[in-house]
Amino acid sequence: MNISIVIPLLNEQESLPELHNWIVKVMTSHNFSYEILFIDDGSTDDSWQTIQQLSKSNNSVKGIRFLKNYGKSQALHAGFAKAKGDVIITMDADLQDSPDEIPELYDLITNKNYDLISGWKKKRYDSVLFKNIPSKLFNWAARKTSGVKLNDFNCGLKAYKNEVVKNIEVSGEMHRYIPVLAKNAGFSKIGEKVVIHQARKYGSSKFGMSRFINGFLDLITIWFLSKFGKRPMHLFGLLGSIMFIIGFCLALYLGIDKVFIHTKSRLITNRPQFYIALTSMTIGTQLFLAGFLGEIILRTKNNEERYKISKTIE
Repeated sequence: MNISIVIPLLNEQESLPELHNWIVKVMTSHNFSYEILFIDDGSTDDSWQTIQQLSKSNNSVKGIRFLKNYGKSQALHAGFAKAKGDVIITMDADLQDSPDEIPELYDLITNKNYDLISGWKKKRYDSVLFKNIPSKLFNWAARKTSGVKLNDFNCGLKAYKNEVVKNIEVSGEMHRYIPVLAKNAGFSKIGEKVVIHQARKYGSSKFGMSRFINGFLDLITIWFLSKFGKRPMHLFGLLGSIMFIIGFCLALYLGIDKVFIHTKSRLITNRPQFYIALTSMTIGTQLFLAGFLGEIILRTKNNEERYKISKTIE
């Protein structure tokens, strides 16, 4: 199969038929073998019924329905696990991403041998104050922190080699940082393509300003995970050791001073240096233990269920 199109959605019943027809038109005109995977992330409207109707008229339409809303990252994870195409295309269901971009994205992956191509919505139709400016700040911070030189991390329109999506773990709210996850997994050939951004035709955006706050917090998380995710002891152990040594040296100094120099001076416990030394050794021990526990957890990490699937269409 040439292409798997993974489409996470939440309450997009109005746009689904039009999006489906548009995708089919593009796939047919280029003679692509394909599948469309709709991931219903706990919609409360008739999105799932619409997907069922589309699957009856088109055998290439498949679906996964979550019991409740788990988030876009979980939806993408489920879609990636099911995808069978040589090239995986992700796009949003709100018609703001154009299926006409798919053939060129496919060509960049197959003929130019890119591991991942990320869309760049250079000209946007979103609110300047509430989306454009925060998005620019977010993308700048992501570039500086991750080292991945993309202009638009948030764009839902992306193309991947099959082996990329099968070797990355998209969890929490990390869908924004899939290029970073891919880079950390060893897929270094990451490119960018300017894509058309269309104004929303139906409904309203499901994302508020909170996504940028969460995005920056996730950015810190992924920076830490990329640097120390497989070796937490290197950070916590180092900091803990430094803190403990500082505290121990200060305590040793106070002990020597009391025993050999100022034997008749005030009690050690009346000196502020004593509490600084005690606090340093305590914090150092806690940091060291945090790193040690992190190593243990990393080696015995569980595979807890991250989402529950209600129904599927094969």
